[in-house]
Amino acid sequence: MAGRECGNLVVLGLGLIGGSLARALRENGFCEHIIGCGHRAPSLERALELGVIDEYTLDVDAAFRRADIFVICTPTLTASSVLERLLPQMDAAGPVVTDVASVKGSLRDTALRVAGHMPPHLVLAHPIAGSEQSGVEASRVDLFVKHRVIVTPVEGNDAAAVALVRRMWESTGAVVIDMAVDTHDAVLAATSHLPHLLAYTLVDALAGSADREEIFRCAAGGFRDFTRIASSDPIMWRDIALANRDALLEAMDDFSEHLGRLRSAVAAGDGDAMQETFTRAKQARDAVAGILAERDQ
Repeated sequence: MAGRECGNLVVLGLGLIGGSLARALRENGFCEHIIGCGHRAPSLERALELGVIDEYTLDVDAAFRRADIFVICTPTLTASSVLERLLPQMDAAGPVVTDVASVKGSLRDTALRVAGHMPPHLVLAHPIAGSEQSGVEASRVDLFVKHRVIVTPVEGNDAAAVALVRRMWESTGAVVIDMAVDTHDAVLAATSHLPHLLAYTLVDALAGSADREEIFRCAAGGFRDFTRIASSDPIMWRDIALANRDALLEAMDDFSEHLGRLRSAVAAGDGDAMQETFTRAKQARDAVAGILAERDQ
């Protein structure tokens, strides 16, 4: 095991993120053996055929007992259920448990409710990477390269466990940063969860129009780019919206207020107010583009 960080790594849920993590960790030799786990044998068999994992099991508890690192890569609400099942088995001699869920507060709250404290070996994390595609066949070995992974350590976490999770993600080529749980959920509500809801809502509204065929036939590049994320997994985004409800509602209310002001400007024919809004937005977006360009270098 020379040069490797752990023996057995279990990935529960071999979709895009779980499959890509397994591919990356196999490629870089982070662990000796990767075990896939889930509730559907065909998808696990496919992951084995693709060389994503070394073996698989449908028995979550058996996989947990064999793990040195156990990564929960399921939809957000399912992750809370899995965590609730595993919490009674967590102890100082057990595996480091981490996750990839887009909402951290719901998992932290599950741990506090069930265990009464944050287990030392439970380290919550979230890779800011993905696409509208899903399933293990969409997984890529380079999915996390130069993308950020947010680790949200809390009081009670074991420092060595946190460091191990950081090294795991760094080995995939990701840039790892720390963030408080509530800050993470507020930031992601505004920058990821709200945009997905807007894309879904726009497509749904236009699809219900009597002129929908003409609308979609004549849609330009801006429509395509903005609505691409509406092809994402609806179940996953339903779970995210439910799990991050409070932060998402705050982001939606703030956006609605801004949209209302813009509507008033359009209704009043107030070109100056519209231009001021568009100019501020362009300046902000150009600044973001510079940050993204620096990251991609």
